[in-house]
Amino acid sequence: MKNYINLIIAFLISISTFAQEKPVKIVFDVTSNDTIVHQSTIRHVKAMSKAYPESEFEVVMYSGSIDMVLKEKSSVAFDLEVLAKNENITFVICEGTMKRHKIDASEIIPGVTSVPDGILEIIQKQAEGWGYIKEGQ
Repeated sequence: MKNYINLIIAFLISISTFAQEKPVKIVFDVTSNDTIVHQSTIRHVKAMSKAYPESEFEVVMYSGSIDMVLKEKSSVAFDLEVLAKNENITFVICEGTMKRHKIDASEIIPGVTSVPDGILEIIQKQAEGWGYIKEGQ
């Protein structure tokens, strides 16, 4: 009986500990041109932002992932635009990648912003204590 009571107390303490988790900040690194990676990235951001609404999420896209943010080519355009409206979710595309692919800002899905350098953006976020997720297969 005493072990049973101790088990219940331990269970209640662990529940209260998990319920009081601190918000996190996570930067997602997307370089793949694979639409499956684009879809899984959106799925991850959607699930995590719902489970942890006080946390912050940023998706940094560069290199081969350019199609992920193009209005006419993205397989995730609708979800990306909807998620970008959340205050705690940011989608950014590398301006160097845009320049290399000759992409104008008007071709980008609404809600996506740009940064001068995608890699530098990730490094700066990590220096600020953000967690890092490399999206891929």
